[in-house]
Amino acid sequence: MRSFGVKAALLGGVFGLAALPAAAQQTKVTNQGITPTEIVLGTHQDLSGPIKSWGVPVTNGMKMAVEEINAAGGINGRKLKLIVEDVGYDPKRAVLASQKLVEKDKIFAMVGPLGSPTVLAAQDILLEAGVPQLFPVTSAEFTYKMDPKNPQERLKFNNVPPYTDSVRAGARHLIQEKGLKKPCVLYQDDEFGKNVLDGFTQAVGDTKLTVASTTSYKRGASDFSSQVAKLKSDGCDFVVLGTVVRETVGVMAEAKKIGFSPVYFGSTATNVVEVPALGKELTEGFYAVGGMEIPYRDTATGKAKEWAEAYFKAYNMEPNTQSALGYNDIMTFAHYAKLAGKDLTGQKFLAAMESGDVFQDIFNSPPVKFSPTQHLSATVFLLQQIKDGRWVVLKRDLVN
Repeated sequence: MRSFGVKAALLGGVFGLAALPAAAQQTKVTNQGITPTEIVLGTHQDLSGPIKSWGVPVTNGMKMAVEEINAAGGINGRKLKLIVEDVGYDPKRAVLASQKLVEKDKIFAMVGPLGSPTVLAAQDILLEAGVPQLFPVTSAEFTYKMDPKNPQERLKFNNVPPYTDSVRAGARHLIQEKGLKKPCVLYQDDEFGKNVLDGFTQAVGDTKLTVASTTSYKRGASDFSSQVAKLKSDGCDFVVLGTVVRETVGVMAEAKKIGFSPVYFGSTATNVVEVPALGKELTEGFYAVGGMEIPYRDTATGKAKEWAEAYFKAYNMEPNTQSALGYNDIMTFAHYAKLAGKDLTGQKFLAAMESGDVFQDIFNSPPVKFSPTQHLSATVFLLQQIKDGRWVVLKRDLVN
């Protein structure tokens, strides 16, 4: 498989990392999964459940990156081995899968696990075992915020826009730009949805308005008639959706049925090609916040174009945000594992992650950089809108 500008960055060692910070000595980091020839990584995904439209392309992107890295000689001579567990977006299955990956498969790190409720359920298993939890495909705050009293929480890193901050920035911008007066929210009643709710509430506070309506649904729901009826009855002119793909389309289909057409805005979970593909005319004009431009195969350029064509050839699927995220997760791990040097250990890897060294992807996303006190790299967001069935970037510099 072709290399898209990363081969040179993955061969050989980089030496001269600064001495480990004192705090790093207080954090237990595993050395398991590292051999002279291999680094074992794990991930849990939804390949069969309600968000498999996320899990399948994320997994494909990760596998593509692993193949590319291994074809280029690995990371300082070590090949990557990725073990994927399908948990069907079920927190209980995520716990069992994580126990297996840690105790039986002896993974060195968990990379790119999918979904707020599943990641939250399994997180402590990893941290207690000293296994880094890297770049979960969820923007929930618990994936990067650290409790200073718990040194094991230094093993959490994320590189996707947080739901709370990005929703706050996007919702505030739309309220002010469009002069909206009656902001409302419909959210999934779990950790993911509550992060969206928090961002919405903060945005309303920023604009000195009052929340006009709040309603929720249980994860897995398919009937949104009562929630949409409430939003219409309450006179909402702006609705923030704490939904994923299927639920977003379901809400908007119900809204059209009853003649309800406010301005709709979603989190990064909705900023995917599946929303306009499934929703078609229902989702025209829908706004969302994201962390990267959608890598459409016919409009991408440079290395992103090469990657998109290679992805389509490998999987007979159009590339999307999810596949790019999966690819980036492995490439980001590789960057910092290589930086840690040929004598890779858990402590050296943690020091490399916190070194401030910058990783830049091929998709022209904001650069990735971490420090001992900042384990979230995404602080700049993109406002996007569906026009003629495609996501179009409207604003590239949304910040809180």
